Amino acid sequence: MFEILTVCTGNICRSPLAEQLIRMRLAPLPVRVRSAGTYWLENEPMTPEAVRLAAGFGVPAEDSAAHRSHHLTEQDLVSPDLVLTMTRGHQRDVAALAPSIARSTFPVREFARLSATLTDDELQDAARSAGADAAVRGRGVVAAIASRREEVPPAADLDDDVADPFGQGWAAYQHSAAQLEPAVDEVVRALHFALS
Repeated sequence: MFEILTVCTGNICRSPLAEQLIRMRLAPLPVRVRSAGTYWLENEPMTPEAVRLAAGFGVPAEDSAAHRSHHLTEQDLVSPDLVLTMTRGHQRDVAALAPSIARSTFPVREFARLSATLTDDELQDAARSAGADAAVRGRGVVAAIASRREEVPPAADLDDDVADPFGQGWAAYQHSAAQLEPAVDEVVRALHFALS
């Protein structure tokens, strides 16, 4: 089973939306998707605006209703094969807790930007050459995308961030989702080759 962890600040807007979209779009492939937040907020529901966005993307209402925020701990970083953060700041927070997984931790928009430089054939080759098991193939794809960090010029810090809409109204949520959804689509494209 390939494991993905999505990370934002409070785990009530961006990371649960990313979690639910990735899970839904990769179903029924062998993937486990969870989310957590870097700010100490525990057992809170998604904001109504995030629930509304999720519903608009086709996420079942019961999935969003069941979500409760979880504060990121070192234990959460033991098993994920891929950590997708919403900002570079969150990426630094993850690295501070678990330096050993830095190579498989990306702001979600960075992952998408780097993945987009690889063709379908290159992603398939990376998956096939890694091995037969789906999780191993997934790690092969993540490694191929991570290797692009050395070849693709970095974006400005904010260019890889998904804007935090919390407390800013519906337009901010729509803007945040417009940054997040295309990145999720690219994550799904890249991992589909490994996990199917």
